[in-house]
Amino acid sequence: MLKSLSILVLCTLMVSACATRPPGMGDPVDWSDLQSWRSDNHGDAWQGFLQGCEKLKGTQWRTVCDLAGNSGDLSDAEAREFFESHFEVRPVYAEGGETEGLITGYYEPLLRGSWERSDEFRYPLYGVPEDLLIVDLGAIYPQLKNLRLRGKLEGNRVVPYHDRAQLNDDPDLLQGTEILWVNSPVDVFFLHVQGSGLVELTDGSLIAVGYAEQNGHPYQSIGRVLIEMGELEREAVTLFSIKDWLKSNPARADEILAKNPSYIFFELRDAAADGPVGSLNVALTPRRSIAVDRNVIPLGAPVWLQTTLPDERQSPLNQLMLAQDTGGAIKGHVRADVFWGRGDEAEKLAGLMKQQGRLFVLLPRGYPVE
Repeated sequence: MLKSLSILVLCTLMVSACATRPPGMGDPVDWSDLQSWRSDNHGDAWQGFLQGCEKLKGTQWRTVCDLAGNSGDLSDAEAREFFESHFEVRPVYAEGGETEGLITGYYEPLLRGSWERSDEFRYPLYGVPEDLLIVDLGAIYPQLKNLRLRGKLEGNRVVPYHDRAQLNDDPDLLQGTEILWVNSPVDVFFLHVQGSGLVELTDGSLIAVGYAEQNGHPYQSIGRVLIEMGELEREAVTLFSIKDWLKSNPARADEILAKNPSYIFFELRDAAADGPVGSLNVALTPRRSIAVDRNVIPLGAPVWLQTTLPDERQSPLNQLMLAQDTGGAIKGHVRADVFWGRGDEAEKLAGLMKQQGRLFVLLPRGYPVE
């Protein structure tokens, strides 16, 4: 009896050990494990994949990208066959072996602005300041690849750059770097969160602005701040509920916005271009590009996303995405941010999306996985 009990305990421990996977990419799985894989329109992601290929390096990527470039335009079925022939699919696991994580959305907002400051347009969008120091740590320590230190010099010391509260309180710190002026500090803040957007000028023309740099401070969610303060219920937090709270509490808005010390600097870009440029330095494809944690998922990799839409029916959203962007809030293993594009529908989907979902990374066969 004792021996049987010992065997049972040992087996239980072995099963538990096997069930808990380390975070990261798991072993390859079959294509049939991807929900609705064969019914997706794979051709919709093909051009975005080809554009991303121009930025990818390494033997495995170059081989598969050369094959893709020589294939030309492919139908949905042909694109699906290409991926199945040249890639393997690996599920992503979080801490404790969890397979699901947070899937959110972002979009390209539209602001109203002017080249000149006025009583109506008095909130600036800034370019990169000359005193912002950027150190590529990966160039010094290869193990710190993709990590950058941002700060400024004080004498012969590097110190943290000014945070959001300091930059908002003292306009002289960024004087001379103004790109243009807009009419709402709340809209400026959410443009910082989204990373790029469009500005409609007083003559009706459109100007596009995109992320150029950041002040080096970590992103903090003001939605979480409002929850902790008891101002909003966790279930009710969306882009729209946060905006409503800020507009209803103008005397406290600056205090809350300053809780996010991260600050974004912009540059002008082509408003007629296909879309904003992500961290991979290619134009993002609406409904097909995602932001990921580049320490987990290689930038440029195709990623199969399994999640739901933020509608009443929680409709399934299972489709091929492209990891072409990053974000200050996009950290962790099973974590992604879907780029929805521009317009009212994109804003609605991005503003409401906080779904649970799974990620499967498509890697060229033979790609080294740590």
